[in-house]
Amino acid sequence: MSARRGAAVHERGAVSAELVAAIPAVLIVLALCLGGLTAATAQARSHEVATTAARLLARGAVESDAHRHVARVLAGARLHITRVDGLLCTRVEHTHRVLGLPLAVEARSCALDSGW
Repeated sequence: MSARRGAAVHERGAVSAELVAAIPAVLIVLALCLGGLTAATAQARSHEVATTAARLLARGAVESDAHRHVARVLAGARLHITRVDGLLCTRVEHTHRVLGLPLAVEARSCALDSGW
């Protein structure tokens, strides 16, 4: 029984050392997951803004209204407008920061150009 007792004494700090090594890894994985979620949210917001801008313009709103809407929803975003074959297409570009790193986000949407 004394040999077993001696082994237990030598392993006393093993769990603490493993825990100290595992916590940073868990925090890094958590930060990456949260960064991925914010990037996905930024992409969804960009697509929503591009769709709304395309619909506004297709209904006959002036381009300044679409630019104002994009700037209000996504600060620093740029709106590009094209008209091709009866479609009015918008592209929204902006930079989103994920874990301090810049990530370029772009979304496109088209609507039938009613020509009002």
